[in-house]
Amino acid sequence: MKLIFLGSGSAFTIGADNFQSNMLFVSDRGHKLLIDCGSDIRFSLHAAGFGHLDITDIYISHLHADHAGGLEYIGFSTKFDPRCNRPNLYLSKDLASELWDRTLSGGMRSIEGDIADLETFFEVHAIGRHGHFCWEGIEFNLVRVVHVNNGYFLMPAYGLFFEVSGVKVLLTTDTQLCLDELGEYYERADMIFQDCETSRFPSSIHAHYNKLLALPERIRNKMWLYHYQPGPLPDAKKDGFCGFVKRGQTFELSESLVSSDRQLAVQA
Repeated sequence: MKLIFLGSGSAFTIGADNFQSNMLFVSDRGHKLLIDCGSDIRFSLHAAGFGHLDITDIYISHLHADHAGGLEYIGFSTKFDPRCNRPNLYLSKDLASELWDRTLSGGMRSIEGDIADLETFFEVHAIGRHGHFCWEGIEFNLVRVVHVNNGYFLMPAYGLFFEVSGVKVLLTTDTQLCLDELGEYYERADMIFQDCETSRFPSSIHAHYNKLLALPERIRNKMWLYHYQPGPLPDAKKDGFCGFVKRGQTFELSESLVSSDRQLAVQA
């Protein structure tokens, strides 16, 4: 099983050097699962040698545009291409109606001769509280994260915890550093892909590098950092992390990779 980072940058990454942090799982059978579908997805897919024909399964973590803004492109491209079936769309139940009503319907509701809804374009799999979805025999468990608290309620946002070939993986998507929610998963995981803000002016809605530095060494040693801002980056390996993920970087999820990453982190 491969995990390809189509991009590893923040929401407002500019230029072809990097794209928004959307990822693509590629199974041993060549099936593909897109993790988030941001507004620059058509460019990041093309740069990696893929296109809408490759996208049959999508997971959406939350409704910010760098994670869901590319669904109009995928929806229209697959709807009106006779070679395509409706992609499977996996997302938490509390996101499903919000995704259509507040994000997509303005541009996608009217099509020639009909009024569309989310099911017009996607095979929707709404996942219940504490639920999971299965893809290629892998159980992806949704992990609620604290991304944005508007003072009234938490914006729904979900990371993923799963196991491939005996390797337990935590993919945070977008989150603040909240050990009450994620501490258990940090301990259980063999590999952690952690969103990491590197801005001089922290937004408070992402885990900033300076805060991640305070994590125990045993956690930093298995943590890859992504979703960072353009510009110079700290020496993550020197600080005990596995490193910053680069655009196009591919991870072959296996026990040997986990052992190699830990060894590199310790050596750094």
